[in-house]
Amino acid sequence: MNKQTPPRFRRSTLSLLILGMLLPVSASWADDEIQFNTDVLDTQDKDNIDLSHFSRRGYVMPGDYTFTIMVNKESLKEEQIVVYPVGENGQESLICLSPELVSRLTLKASAMRELSWLRDGQCLDKASLEGLEMRVDLAKDTLYLAIPQAYLEFTAPNWDPPSRWDEGIPGVIADYNLNVQTQHSVNSSDSQSLSGTGVFGANLGPWRARADWQTNWDKRNGNTDKDFSFSRYYLYRAIPSLKAKLTVGEDYLSSDIFDTFRFSGVSLNSDLSMLPPSLRGYAPEVTGIARSGGKVTISQQGRVLYETQVAAGPFRIQELNDAVSGTLDVRVDELDGSVQTFQVTTASVPYLTRPGAVRYKLAAGKPSEWEHSMTGPLFTSGEASWGTANGWTLYGGTVIGGDYNALSMGIGRDLYLLGAVAADITQSRASLPSDGTLSGTSYRVSYSKTFDEYDSQVTFAGYRFSERDFMSMSEYLDARYGSGASHSPKEKYTLSFNKRFRELGLSTYLNYSHQTYWNSADNDRLTLSMSRYLDVGPFKNMSVSLSVYRSEYYSLKDDGAYVSISLPIGNGTSLSYGATVNRTDNTHRVSYYGRLDEHNSFQVSSGLSRSGPTGYGYYTWQGDSTQVQANASYQAGSYSALGMTLNGGLTMTTEGGAAHRSNARGGSRVLVDTAGVSGVPVKGFGASVKTNRFGKAVIADVNSYYRNPIRIDVDKLDENADVTRSVSQATLTEGAIGYRQFDVIAGGKAMAFIRKADGSYPPFGASVVNDKNQETGVVNDEGSVWLSGIQANGTMTVKWDGKARCVVNLPPVLPQVLDNLLLTCAPE
Repeated sequence: MNKQTPPRFRRSTLSLLILGMLLPVSASWADDEIQFNTDVLDTQDKDNIDLSHFSRRGYVMPGDYTFTIMVNKESLKEEQIVVYPVGENGQESLICLSPELVSRLTLKASAMRELSWLRDGQCLDKASLEGLEMRVDLAKDTLYLAIPQAYLEFTAPNWDPPSRWDEGIPGVIADYNLNVQTQHSVNSSDSQSLSGTGVFGANLGPWRARADWQTNWDKRNGNTDKDFSFSRYYLYRAIPSLKAKLTVGEDYLSSDIFDTFRFSGVSLNSDLSMLPPSLRGYAPEVTGIARSGGKVTISQQGRVLYETQVAAGPFRIQELNDAVSGTLDVRVDELDGSVQTFQVTTASVPYLTRPGAVRYKLAAGKPSEWEHSMTGPLFTSGEASWGTANGWTLYGGTVIGGDYNALSMGIGRDLYLLGAVAADITQSRASLPSDGTLSGTSYRVSYSKTFDEYDSQVTFAGYRFSERDFMSMSEYLDARYGSGASHSPKEKYTLSFNKRFRELGLSTYLNYSHQTYWNSADNDRLTLSMSRYLDVGPFKNMSVSLSVYRSEYYSLKDDGAYVSISLPIGNGTSLSYGATVNRTDNTHRVSYYGRLDEHNSFQVSSGLSRSGPTGYGYYTWQGDSTQVQANASYQAGSYSALGMTLNGGLTMTTEGGAAHRSNARGGSRVLVDTAGVSGVPVKGFGASVKTNRFGKAVIADVNSYYRNPIRIDVDKLDENADVTRSVSQATLTEGAIGYRQFDVIAGGKAMAFIRKADGSYPPFGASVVNDKNQETGVVNDEGSVWLSGIQANGTMTVKWDGKARCVVNLPPVLPQVLDNLLLTCAPE
């Protein structure tokens, strides 16, 4: 149903009327004074007109304003701007740009040094920045600044330099991810499980305090296992001047050279996420095929990094942070009761650094265990990469820890058209009571290249060989203080490659890893995916895909393949056929996928397998306060199962708070305030969220150090709500709680007629504002006004000549049909 909204006679409309109809009959361009021909107005009382705030070019009435700042067409966050009267008799206005605001305009240091200031250093002297132009649009609550590009620092699309980063406001957070799964099996006992991960945290200024937790409850064969623990306590903050992140507490060594291990101490690492997107690192991804759908858990050294429900068929998880390194353990708990386990080795693109730049990672502390106890020697570690001017990169690092020491040196080269390559050598020396001193060397070569002319990309290709006596810190700690049963790596091959064949419309993806050990069986993992869109007769835009994998995990072999054909049938729905083949079963399914709206989608399917008929269902709901993923699976004579994931959080700040969906646990988010108006749809990159009863909502699908859009979804805005500005943006430091406020006016809309107590009416052009000082209308001829924000027992003030003149009290009971309201404006 289309909603017809009457025209709004607000300040913008009046401005167009004046500029289009009241052409100036004379103007003194020296002082920018404009005189209007009021004879063209269709009004009986031409002497009762207030056009004072339009009579001078660029004039803004003195006062305090909240403006969105636009710098060369780029939007910044809202700012409190003070406008002062200047000149003879205050006939001109000074728009005061404070030193704090100017510091966020990304001016070069040389330009900043040349600035001069007015009003005791509180306001920028516009003349000191040659070429600066300022313009205010009161209708849009926006201050436009045009600054010559020569004065500005480097910016990139969707990225801002550090001067614009927002540390956010103080607050506390509680994010969670819960997974529930229950299975009923005909041939074995039933089982139920509940697992979860989450973060409690607090923000104060640039500091972030976090406590990670994880829990597991499992009931199987009459036995119940349960566990809850806080896996990690830590503080961190961004150091923008160093493009680095400082962490204090329990952490995992972040390194591009050495294997990771857990420790308690302090680290200072160059943070690639602070760089423009084109210069950031490679984020690991995990691919696989779920036979019947179920829960995928990605962990490292017992710490759960990611957990979610997936549908039957191929899955590709790309949400992992690019700071994750080393070997990841992947577990797929299928709805049919089976379990897949395999490992993924995260790739490190060649350790290259831009010419003249230095990247570094420093850490010191003591290795720690899961229960927060510290075991092992005090250690320090450091690594650095320096980009020389001719395309070479020199890098190296060291770990010094008493009975364990390691040293690494490497060199990288940007081969330009041929890609980038790096090679390094690492020497370790470890003293063990049982084996004496062991010394070994590890050699590594890595390569990366995007072949644009061939539509292909080698995301990573690497080879590593380690001698028998070479040990990483984690292997040393296990041999010295643990079970001593760790695997000793020998050779490792890794390849990640994708290729697009434009002529065939075919896309391919290959991921391969091969790991051999000195003391155990080999590990292999191969995944190959191919997909193509094609038209067959009347069927358009069909999608055909094939995914195959082969895995050998410590002598446990697993092979599988999945093929699917999907046909769009309109309105966000599709019909598909899929077949899964593995060592134990073959399954054929026909599925129907539907997307009800941006918040709801589902998939239902039915099929056959060796064991009998199967049925499957999958549903996703993007709620305002949580996200739910649910699936159900059934096989006649074999099993039935249900699974569900709940993903959300709670954020509370000094400005209010709300329950919300959660993207990255403990990560950045934005609290949106709609001036107390509930039910307002706001959104970032994903589905919209409605403000709660207090007019607050939290948008969690934002990225750190990235220019995130924050906007009101005006297409879904209730007809009794009105906004003058619907778009903002936020560039947040990691873990920050941003705050953005939108001036939303709630209430009915109608044509009204305002009369003063003596029967006269306010002058043409007078402004009507509510108790929040929001403009709700501009007076037209004979007191007529198109008024918004009408609420029972409400109060509005009418202003002209820059002052509040009288007050309108709205009736306690509004008529069912708002039209031609007669309102009295009584003196204050």
